[in-house]
Amino acid sequence: MKRIKELNTEERPYEKCERFGPENLTDSELLAVLLRTGTRGENSLELAKRLLYSDHFQGGLLGIRRWSYEQLTRIKGIGKVKAIQILCLCELARRLSKASAGPELKFDTPETIARYYMEDLRHQKQEAMKLLLLNTKSRLIGESDISRGTVNASVISPRELFVEALQKDAVSIILLHNHPSGDPAPSREDILITRRVHEAGMMIGVELLDHIIIGDNRYSSMREAGILK
Repeated sequence: MKRIKELNTEERPYEKCERFGPENLTDSELLAVLLRTGTRGENSLELAKRLLYSDHFQGGLLGIRRWSYEQLTRIKGIGKVKAIQILCLCELARRLSKASAGPELKFDTPETIARYYMEDLRHQKQEAMKLLLLNTKSRLIGESDISRGTVNASVISPRELFVEALQKDAVSIILLHNHPSGDPAPSREDILITRRVHEAGMMIGVELLDHIIIGDNRYSSMREAGILK
């Protein structure tokens, strides 16, 4: 194993970034720059490759996003400082993605809603559902987490949803949840929840505008699919 300083100049991540720009670095080279140092018998580039591509830690960049502090610190060569650096990198990426999607966010456009919440939900290990509350101008006036771990008709109570909506004077709502599998295709249970909530909303005058399911960089919309009309 060569130390980073012993590599040819064009192989060193720092120098490569300085000369060609960060967009020309591989995933492992970018991570190596952030890690700065390796461990005994392993330079920062080798450590980065092990984190991204070893059989034990599968998932590449997306795999890193799913690791907890405790999981990271159990990896050889990753102490408290490096674990915190990685967690902060992931959080920064999430916030950058959300900030870039924010100016285009329109609550009558499923695509912009899905893009805005994509990084919040796509990496979740369990299903989680959000309730978005909108006013007469279809602007967001509130959001809340209403379910985590299980999203099904026996757990989701339309009554609780609309109690919150009425308390905040919402005139319409949107449901949003993720599929940890990465496939956003609605299940039979998803369709059942959507129809129950829609019917309850029609009775009290609070419309369910859409139910959007987040997958891995993909989404499905009940309204676009014709399930909500």
